[in-house]
Amino acid sequence: MTELLQAAVSPPNLLATGILIFVLLYWLTVIIGLLDFKTLDLHLHDAHDVPHDADFSVSWLNNALAFFNLGRVPLMVFLSFVALPLWVGSILVNYYTHNTSWLLGVGFCLPLFIGSLLVAKVLTTPFVHLFATFEKDQAGSSNPIGKVCTVLLPASQSHLGQAMVRTNGDTLMLNVKAASATELRKGDTALVIDYHAPSRCYLIEPYDAR
Repeated sequence: MTELLQAAVSPPNLLATGILIFVLLYWLTVIIGLLDFKTLDLHLHDAHDVPHDADFSVSWLNNALAFFNLGRVPLMVFLSFVALPLWVGSILVNYYTHNTSWLLGVGFCLPLFIGSLLVAKVLTTPFVHLFATFEKDQAGSSNPIGKVCTVLLPASQSHLGQAMVRTNGDTLMLNVKAASATELRKGDTALVIDYHAPSRCYLIEPYDAR
């Protein structure tokens, strides 16, 4: 165990170890309730939301992300499946090559990262249907449209934010965008007016109960 810890903090493995530590710290904050597990979620852009001359770039990016199941499983779930094989691979490669160079360790991480992406794609594929079913059931049993919410992370028409809404006794964390040009800040009260399927987020507008 001591040798493994020494290898983990050795210069060639620092990058992979740093990524793994970030993932572990993130899940720790989720477990103790400081963050929702979808706080750092990734959402695919709708081609209709960008200039026409950028349609090809957006389409290519969406296809690339969808190939790796990004946008269909939460980003941090995917990154967790990337971080562990990347770290294990880095430890093994640097051990068997007797490498002590930080720069060469970073060089090893590049092909290892690509391999870890492919491993993560395979490992997260069974979760695609699971999360799709979960979101469908959540939307059906606790529809937040028409409910008043509290903004937790700032949101605008182009910037994805987060809001909290209470419905049917449940507390839901929603990914949101502003329905109008008005920017919504943390602590603002807003009304959930619609669901934007391409961006997988809810549209909200400022709400004043007075």
